[in-house]
Amino acid sequence: MNSRQKVLQHIDPKGQGLEIGPSHNPVAPKKEGFKVHIIDHMSREELVEKYEAHGVNLENIEEVDFVWRGEPYAELTGKHKFYDWIIASHLIEHTPDLIGFLNSCDAILKDDGVLSLVVPDKRYCFDHYRPITGLAKIIDSHYRQEQIHTPGTVAEYFLNVVAQAGQIAWYPESTGAYNFVHSLENSTQGMAAVLNEKTYLDVHAWCFVPHSFRLLIHDLFCLGLIPFKEVDFIPTDGCEFYVTLSRGGQGIDQPRLAILDAIEAEVRDGITLPELPKSSRGDRNSWPKRLKNNLRSLKKGRWQSAQ
Repeated sequence: MNSRQKVLQHIDPKGQGLEIGPSHNPVAPKKEGFKVHIIDHMSREELVEKYEAHGVNLENIEEVDFVWRGEPYAELTGKHKFYDWIIASHLIEHTPDLIGFLNSCDAILKDDGVLSLVVPDKRYCFDHYRPITGLAKIIDSHYRQEQIHTPGTVAEYFLNVVAQAGQIAWYPESTGAYNFVHSLENSTQGMAAVLNEKTYLDVHAWCFVPHSFRLLIHDLFCLGLIPFKEVDFIPTDGCEFYVTLSRGGQGIDQPRLAILDAIEAEVRDGITLPELPKSSRGDRNSWPKRLKNNLRSLKKGRWQSAQ
């Protein structure tokens, strides 16, 4: 299956759908016969102006049915339990309140409807060096009812985003040097915009590998914070993976510890350890031994230097 087929796998093409934030790359376009409404942050005219100099096919930009200004989707659309399916590609990582986003989708989705998500794999995009998002931040942002990204999120994003060989997304087998995309000045300016002007900056708030996202959805359901369980999961292809959610989903069928092990394996496999510093190469056997000793000594407040 290609990427589009993976997104549409559990979509009923005859059903009434909604695509959120497709900009210039809709997955289920109206011109192909899909009965679909479009939510985006700008009107079609504004999107055309935004992407005019970006070398994209402007004809692919859909007529926007609902211009989102931060309100719940039921309030925006005037619909309740109406849609058979929702598609959100590379969107969930931008949401200041991930739990709120999922519950907003549930409010307009039929009880047997599906939510089809395409999620960037942080290992193979500009989030490469950023930490995996844990459950705590997701829950805390929800109970704080965040509507814009926090100063800390903005600072951490601008300081750590990278490109590999000039590309902000790449394949697992890609090679090339990493370089920072933004500057310290970008970080301080972004923080000031959030703190002083309450500006929404369009950054990635959340970073996932496939099984960290799967576990997050599982935990949020078990905690009673969302109504969705996993229907299907398709592993990373290129820089993204695919997850379909529904109220009627079966959920993940693996023990929690197995999922945690999978997360560790994904992170480990996505990183190539650097060579040892030249000063250590004459003593290769002592390096892992010293690391092991350091881990045992942490509780005692001691750390052996490399000298």
